[in-house]
Amino acid sequence: MHKLDILAFGAHPDDIELGCGGTLLGAIAEGKKVGVIDLTKGELGTRGTTSQRLKEAQLASEIMGLTIRENLGMADGFFMNDKEHQFAIIETIRRFQPSIIFCNAPEDRHPDHGRAARLVEDAAFLSGLTKIQSSHNGVAQEAWRPTQVFHYIQSRSLTPNFVVDISAHMDKKMESILAHSSQFYDPNSKEPETFISGTAFLEFVKGRAKELGQQIGVQYAEGFITKKLLGIGSLDAIIQNKT
Repeated sequence: MHKLDILAFGAHPDDIELGCGGTLLGAIAEGKKVGVIDLTKGELGTRGTTSQRLKEAQLASEIMGLTIRENLGMADGFFMNDKEHQFAIIETIRRFQPSIIFCNAPEDRHPDHGRAARLVEDAAFLSGLTKIQSSHNGVAQEAWRPTQVFHYIQSRSLTPNFVVDISAHMDKKMESILAHSSQFYDPNSKEPETFISGTAFLEFVKGRAKELGQQIGVQYAEGFITKKLLGIGSLDAIIQNKT
């Protein structure tokens, strides 16, 4: 077992880099162990092939310095929030025992995103129930529930509950996004144009981060949604925060 501090789930390869890549890079820079689980191979994507997308995800992982990255091979566009898929997530959470989970936006332009959010959120709760039995490689697993489940924001302009300063990591975030080269702007590509393949989308990604950053007095930030109330131990945590 590789005990992780943070485990991030994405419905498709590149969801993580777009939604919370800067925050993960910051955590890795602080010495935290971070892993990524892609639920599908993005096989229904207009551009690129499955093999290309797997190679691109591996390159992005190397750029970010992830401890692990795995793909659960669920059906792009057709995975469900049911017992079978919940158990796949439960087994993964129990194997890596993360304190924090990141997952897709609660609702978004792509229906997979909201469905993945509910699937991971439900499985994270169920993973803590001792009467649910699971195993990995024939070894029984202990119940485990993360302390927090956070949803990153994607295409739709959802209101975050908190934001994270990613100014020091924005360049590497963009580098990790562009590692998924079949999906994003390539002037030499002969494939059809998509919602994310033009320069305007990359400008949108940076613009969103700049807008959130401006609200806390930094250059770039990422926003997150949580259903669980966050607390602080002392007002010093606010007083000492220059933002």
